[in-house]
This record gives sequence, C-alpha cells and structure tokens, in this order.
Amino acid sequence: HPQEIIEFPILKLNGRTMEIESTFHMYVQPVVHPQLTPFCTELTGIIQAMVDGQPSLQQVLERVDEWMAKEGLLDPNVKSIFVTCGDWDLKVMLPGQCQYLGLPVADYFKQWINLKKAYSFAMGCWPKNGLLDMNKGLSLQHIGRPHSGIDDCKNIANIMKTLAYQGFIFKQTSKP
Repeated sequence: HPQEIIEFPILKLNGRTMEIESTFHMYVQPVVHPQLTPFCTELTGIIQAMVDGQPSLQQVLERVDEWMAKEGLLDPNVKSIFVTCGDWDLKVMLPGQCQYLGLPVADYFKQWINLKKAYSFAMGCWPKNGLLDMNKGLSLQHIGRPHSGIDDCKNIANIMKTLAYQGFIFKQTSKP
C-alpha cells in the first residue's frame, strides 16, 4: 500500500466517427514503491526499465493537462468525457493516489462513462471478465495484451465504435 499508477494512456476519439484522433501515453515512475513487483510485471507487461527515469505522477498529470488543452478538450464549448472499463481507475485509483501525494484531481477526471455499464445496457448482460467478455460478445478480436493500459484503451475504443454503429448512445455513468 499504496498501489501506484505506472502507465497513463488516453485516446481521444471523435464522438461522431468514433475514430482515434490523438494519443497520450506515458509511463510513470512510482515514488512510494519504485521497484515493480513480479506480480505487477506479469500482469501488465511493464518492466522496470519502462518506468525507471520516467516522470512522476505529478509531472504526468501536468502533461495530461497540456495535452488536453492542445487537443481543445478544455474549451468550455467542447463536450468530452473519459471512458473507462469499470469505475476503479477514476473513482478509486487516481483520486486515492492524488490524495496520498497531496495532488489535486482535475475536474475532467471527475465524470466518466463506465464501459461495462454501457455494454450491459446495450447488450443486456454484464461482462464479468471486462474487455475480454465485451470483445467476445461483439465478435471482436482482442487487441494486444490484457492489462496493458494503451492496449486496453484501443479495445475500449473498438468496443465503443461497434456499439455506436449499432445505434447505442453513450451517457455518463458516474455519479457527480
């Protein structure tokens, strides 16, 4: 304790075409437990050399903010929302680590769409195994490695595109 964020991936999707328009992806140097555990490496595929010498979470969050601004996502006339596979990342993990490190959480991280909930509304069943079940249920090929943040983002984008093409309309699932 505490668990630490070691990868920060974001894909910007066009809400009309559902195509990827931009990518933000950085690895994060953990500060409390700088040495990755074998479990962590096995789960994520992230090895020690990938996080050593990388920016701290504070620095990465500053770069996220710069990227959000560059992409026009901070413009009050532009509607955007994060999409996650589950509530954990934005409800528990990011706020918990920010609190531990004394960092603020940007307002844009405080509302999101939980893709598991959206999928269950669209398909009528809960995806117990997350992305793997959603891909299977939609007859999609799983992209990359499970628990790789950037690969998870690509799978989320693919699932969203497929559901949108089927006529599903995404709505915020987090509670304000």
